[in-house]
Amino acid sequence: MAQFALVSHGDFPSAALDSIAVTASRGAGGRLDVEYRAKGAVDRVRWPDWKAVEPADRLWEHSCFELFVREPGAPGYAELNFTTSGQWAAYRFDQYRGGMRAIDDVLIGGGRTVNDGEVRLRRTISLPDWADLAEWQIGLSAVIETLDGDKSYWALAHPAGKPDFHDPICFAGRLEAPRRA
Repeated sequence: MAQFALVSHGDFPSAALDSIAVTASRGAGGRLDVEYRAKGAVDRVRWPDWKAVEPADRLWEHSCFELFVREPGAPGYAELNFTTSGQWAAYRFDQYRGGMRAIDDVLIGGGRTVNDGEVRLRRTISLPDWADLAEWQIGLSAVIETLDGDKSYWALAHPAGKPDFHDPICFAGRLEAPRRA
């Protein structure tokens, strides 16, 4: 299991959260278990209300956790979005922001926990097309919207200028394939 800490973009600091930590581990067959833990004044964040674990588009317009996966150095990648509503989205890109299309063979499940000062979002994802890669290069990120509409942008690393989670610099994490017994 790998552990990661997200940092907020310097031009868009969070007025509500102190930290976002992520744990992630790969399993057999392209399985990925990921948990986002947002800490701080979580009651000041506009978290989407629970709906259902189902696909939806444009989730990044409000509070949303994101995961990007690619083969190291490859131009193509996957983007997955998750919200506290249970809704999710999965897209494949052939290159930087190009050739976007929905991923149809992804399976996503999980839950959420809201406590005083902490929100946890757990997701189990099946990415069979990525199962045979020895290593995944990943980007972890989040858009956090406060009740007054301000947004902060969190990632493992940020490019210069405006927030852009698709930028190659954001793919700063690595996940090795599970060891075979």
